[in-house]
Amino acid sequence: MVRSDILAAILVVEDEPLLSLAISDALSAKGHEVVAVTNADDAIKVLEFRNDIHTIFTDIDLPGSTDGLKLAATVRDRWPPVHIIVTTGKGAPQRDEMPPNSIFIAKPYRNAEVLEAVRSFG
Repeated sequence: MVRSDILAAILVVEDEPLLSLAISDALSAKGHEVVAVTNADDAIKVLEFRNDIHTIFTDIDLPGSTDGLKLAATVRDRWPPVHIIVTTGKGAPQRDEMPPNSIFIAKPYRNAEVLEAVRSFG
């Protein structure tokens, strides 16, 4: 049963603990359920077992064999309804590197920017 007070489930993929905690807290404070992981492999596992993830918010630079852009492309291919927000502090990716209908937010971002992007997905 889905709780009526939860707006949307959001998967945060960020390996920097303080950044992950800060954005997770901001999203939770606005009524979202947040699942936080530190790498793409764990993100894929979450998506394989949960069908309620509405949005993924991923850093590009992640530990492991898959970066956030490859993760975003996989999400677009395997879970097309999931909305995608990509972030990094190392410069914006080229438009052709981003999956269709995804949003890029540069670090350092304001929590309000991320919240507005999530709201834009409806």
